[in-house]
Amino acid sequence: MSPPAPEVSRGPAGAGASVKCPSCNAGVAADLPFCGQCGTRLTQARAAHACTRCGRLNEQGSKFCPACGAAFGNTGPQPQVPAPPAKSGGPVTAHLALLDRGGQVAQRFPLLNAVTTLGRQGADVNFPDDDYLSPLHAQFLLIDGILTLRDLGSKNGTWLYLDEPHKLTDGDLILLGSQILRYRRLGYPGPRPPEQDQTRRLGSLTPAADIANLAQVRGDGSARDILTLSPGRSVRVGREQGDWQFPYDSSMSALHALIRSEDADFVLVDAGSRNGVAVAVRGERRVPPGARLLAGDQMLRAEIG
Repeated sequence: MSPPAPEVSRGPAGAGASVKCPSCNAGVAADLPFCGQCGTRLTQARAAHACTRCGRLNEQGSKFCPACGAAFGNTGPQPQVPAPPAKSGGPVTAHLALLDRGGQVAQRFPLLNAVTTLGRQGADVNFPDDDYLSPLHAQFLLIDGILTLRDLGSKNGTWLYLDEPHKLTDGDLILLGSQILRYRRLGYPGPRPPEQDQTRRLGSLTPAADIANLAQVRGDGSARDILTLSPGRSVRVGREQGDWQFPYDSSMSALHALIRSEDADFVLVDAGSRNGVAVAVRGERRVPPGARLLAGDQMLRAEIG
């Protein structure tokens, strides 16, 4: 039976990561193969790479730390729990407020560390009965009073509700009511070669080109209905009004969102909907105070102040 994994600890500022010997609990430099106190071989310590930002042991060859998202080789100093002065002169505090179906706060989870994970099991904040959550679903970084969010490769994504217009990028997933839409860029079509006999073809002149689309995504990931997007044409989406309607979705407002054309880009705007418009988090996203987010079946609100 192999010994338990050694526990990582941090030394003084500027010192390298160390591990605690699983036999005698003595501190040993992470790059040493043996404990200097009892001689226990620390093979697991040598096979792991200690993140210099959060101290987690990770397998050799890992490019990023799954706990804090730091890139190995450029991890920076160990972050501290932020405590800059607030307007009242006290430390900045941050909580995740769990909202019930009526939008009222059911529970608050304090963010006490620089890195806090959320999931179904094995995370700092757990919802064990939520089957839509991955075991390790998302993480929050609180540094210098700024809260950022990163999805940890969860199966159902982590969704941040918009409080301002959002310029869509290829691959964005959008949540409108209970509809998930995927945005894709198509690019501009090339010129059509003339017909061999020089006869011109009839066809609709407006819109002249489709450069992007929105696809309704089923639970298995396949596309159902598709709406094409063209320059100069803004599209409205809703349950009863707009260019694309979902009359069967009771969680969608009558007019829910606007896809606004701006030159060759498209911008997503909440049209005053009852339940809001969310975009799946890709990479690291800053979470403004008061912002709502959805992870699994849990609606949360960031409280910072």
